[in-house]
Amino acid sequence: MSRYRNRLQIIAEILEIVKGGARKTHIMYRANLSYKLLCKYLNEVLECGLVRAKDDESYVVAAKGERFLQRFNSYLKHHKHVNKELQSVEEERAMLEQKYMNPSTSNRRNSGNKRVSMK
Repeated sequence: MSRYRNRLQIIAEILEIVKGGARKTHIMYRANLSYKLLCKYLNEVLECGLVRAKDDESYVVAAKGERFLQRFNSYLKHHKHVNKELQSVEEERAMLEQKYMNPSTSNRRNSGNKRVSMK
């Protein structure tokens, strides 16, 4: 898979990982992040109140983080649905162009029609 994750996807993945509690190393490997990026995103989710730190140097999802995950998953389902619809519309457009705008196919059907001269 060669697609890059966006910021929200990375944050959602971190929240999923820390649901049951996780330390930095575990989060870093499971989320496939460098240490520098892990620190950046971990600081962000801590500051936003999506994650909270425990005394044993592990992290867990806060209530606000749970709400974020619910809304993100809802967004993701909607996003996938819209992308499917867009793909269908694009396929319809391509079919229209191929069927009606391709000169080689329209010339065969309209061989008796003369072209308009642009004099």
